[in-house]
Order: sequence, then structure tokens, then C-alpha cells
Amino acid sequence: MRNSFLVAALCAMLAACSSEPPKKETAAAPLKKETAPAVYQVTLDTSKGPVVIEVHRDWAPIGADQFYTLVKTGFYDGDRFFRVVRNFVVQFGLNGDPDTNRLWATANLPDDPVQQHNARGTITFATAGPNTRTTQVFINLRDNRDALDSQGFAPFGKVISGMDTVDYLYSAYGDMPPQGQGPDPRQIETQGNDYLLNHFPRLDYIRKATITP
Repeated sequence: MRNSFLVAALCAMLAACSSEPPKKETAAAPLKKETAPAVYQVTLDTSKGPVVIEVHRDWAPIGADQFYTLVKTGFYDGDRFFRVVRNFVVQFGLNGDPDTNRLWATANLPDDPVQQHNARGTITFATAGPNTRTTQVFINLRDNRDALDSQGFAPFGKVISGMDTVDYLYSAYGDMPPQGQGPDPRQIETQGNDYLLNHFPRLDYIRKATITP
């Protein structure tokens, strides 16, 4: 699962429909990282319905702080679920604006120790290797502990409402290359949502992500 920016190499599995969300006028620049609350919730207003994630800072404090900062900047607003592999994971976290992706591209995080299992409904940062977490996260669609825990993927929260929505995000495009013919994350990074709208117009997306203490 150490394929570029994604968690694919380990299992060759580790992308969503409706009207286009409004485009952002400006890029969301990285903020100085804040210390997140011990427990907080993030509501994803998606094109398929709301999804509520509860984050526990003691599970993975570095990841929890990064996710908190990303949501506060609006980084995930308008982002597509660009990788949906049934019975495995749903992945998002590449911005629709290439300039924003460039701003965050080198914001690598040191790893958190794995303290929780990659059980169904947990949310975890994707990685390209040790200490390479940036903005991409995935939600486990099944219990992936046997495949992912030993690889250093540290869950920082879990879906507490709307898992049925996550289960039905658009998946027909398949996995990313080379495992499938779905969206190429390298093209998303450089072309943003223009690439996805032109080639993968049915992807579901996040209208807005908001924090609830």
C-alpha cells in the first residue's frame, strides 16, 4: 500500500454523482497547525447525504490535528471521492484547485503509532511510505486490520452517522491506475476538478466539511 500518495500497493485495493459544487475563488493555504480538541466531530455534506465523523485525538494526535486544520481551511470543500473500492475503502483528500494541492504537497506529517484497528468505519490518513501523510484520507468499508494495521496506518476517528451513505458513493469507475481505470491522482493534483469533471463526471463529492466541537 505504498503506491504514490495512496494506500494501494499492499492489496491492489486501499472515486462519486450529482450537480457540480461551486468552485472555490481562492486556494486554501496551509495554516499553522492547531491543537485539536480531545474529541470533535466533522460533518461532511456530501452529494449523497451527510456523513458525521468523530475524531479522537488520543488515537492519533498528529493526524487528528492535521485533519482539524484541513477542515478549518476548507480544504475538503468541493473535493471528490476519487477512489471507491467496494468492500475495501473510500478515499478523498485531493483538492479541486491545483494551486491548493501545491501548497499542501510538502506538508508531510511524522507518523502516529497505530493505536486503533482499521475497522469498518474508521478514517485514516493515506501514505506513500514512512512520514509521508499529507491530505489524503480513507474510510474503511470493511475490517481491514489484517492488511493495514501492520503497515502503520493509524486511524484517528470513525464514522458515527451516515455509513450507509459512504457505502453507496459512486464506485463504477473502479480503482486508480494501475489497478484499475479510475481517476489518476497525479492528474487530479495537477488539473484538479477540471480533470475529474471531464473524465469522471459522476463522482460523488463533499459540498462542505464543518467542525462541531
